[in-house]
Amino acid sequence: MNDWLDLLNFGVNSAMLALTALGVGIAAIMPGTDRWNQRFFMALFSAILLLLATAHLDVLTYKNPSMATAGKIAVYFEYLLLPLPMPMFTAYLLHTCGERWQRSAMFRAALAIFCFYFLLLGVAQCTTFLYTVTPDNQFVRGPWHSLLMALMILPMLLNLAGVIRRRHSLPKKYYGSFLVYLLSPTVALMIHTFFFSPTLVFIGVVVSAFAMFAIILRDQMDRYMRQQREIAHQRASIMVLEMRPHFIYNAMMSIYYLCARDPKKAQQVTLDFTTYLRKNFTAIASEDTVPFSDELEHTRAYLAVEQVQFEDGLFVEYDTPHKGFRVPPLTLQPIVENAVKHGMNPENAPLRIAIRTRATGAGSEIVVEDNGPGFASSDGGNDPHIALANIRQRLSMMCGGQLEIQPREDGGTAVKVTIP
Repeated sequence: MNDWLDLLNFGVNSAMLALTALGVGIAAIMPGTDRWNQRFFMALFSAILLLLATAHLDVLTYKNPSMATAGKIAVYFEYLLLPLPMPMFTAYLLHTCGERWQRSAMFRAALAIFCFYFLLLGVAQCTTFLYTVTPDNQFVRGPWHSLLMALMILPMLLNLAGVIRRRHSLPKKYYGSFLVYLLSPTVALMIHTFFFSPTLVFIGVVVSAFAMFAIILRDQMDRYMRQQREIAHQRASIMVLEMRPHFIYNAMMSIYYLCARDPKKAQQVTLDFTTYLRKNFTAIASEDTVPFSDELEHTRAYLAVEQVQFEDGLFVEYDTPHKGFRVPPLTLQPIVENAVKHGMNPENAPLRIAIRTRATGAGSEIVVEDNGPGFASSDGGNDPHIALANIRQRLSMMCGGQLEIQPREDGGTAVKVTIP
């Protein structure tokens, strides 16, 4: 039975050692993290890695009487390294909350407890009242051993109180990880104080380490999502800046001829064209969702200008009673523009576009249908148009929305946007 337990301890320690070494490596190379945070995580995982390495040495030597000196060294470093991350965490907590940790009474208290603990641990090397390693390499607790345990647990409780007190100043993603980081070794050490269970302590330490590792992963994921949003926004900006030159030319020429033939209509087209341009350039500066009513106004202005050019070749139907929701900028207008671009052909029947909205149990729905020639959904990069791919990406990232493209039974295309 003991052999199986020894084998289990050895396997658990080996796995924890490898995983913590991975944490050190990732902390060292993680991109986009400021220097202070990177140094903290490298120091934290390095301290835990050294702790697990000494525990591993202890497991390998504690049954060998000839290795008593090595066992005593391993025990000393285990006791030294167990509480070491606590003052480091205090500084990180204060730094995260925007406080100057060098002048904080909380950090000074955590550091003072660790310094006293360090001195007491030195005394333990030449006395037996705290603990001792016998000549045959057996660990024996002394009558005052619980004092060492109390000094380990005290800074953990201090940090736990600090986290709870600053919960409103901490990002939500940090608060949960900080609680796991502190509670797991605290509970393990409390159990270890009364029931000798070193493996449980080291498991608690590793659980706490990976609670902090989760912060690294979340930060990197948030950074990746920010980058993707920036890329999508840049694509939308480029799409605006690359407005079709012939559309602008045709709009200006339509206004030119209308000035002589129908001045009032020329005024209206000028107003529509101005609205279209203003909405386009406003979209460049927008980094958040906009009311659907703004998108609808943008689309109406665009279609009004196109209808002047195509006259009886373009008909639009609006059925939009539901407007109380938000969408990423440049969602509806590029879909409609795509339908005009791919569906308008003077040799064919007039192009009819229907724009509908409705509220559903899952959110809001926009449907744009046309009776154009349609397109195959498997044409690769030339599929519906690069604009629709950009819209799909921005919908997903900015509001969790979806875009579906389907052929209509009577010919043409239906594009459905779902906003949760």
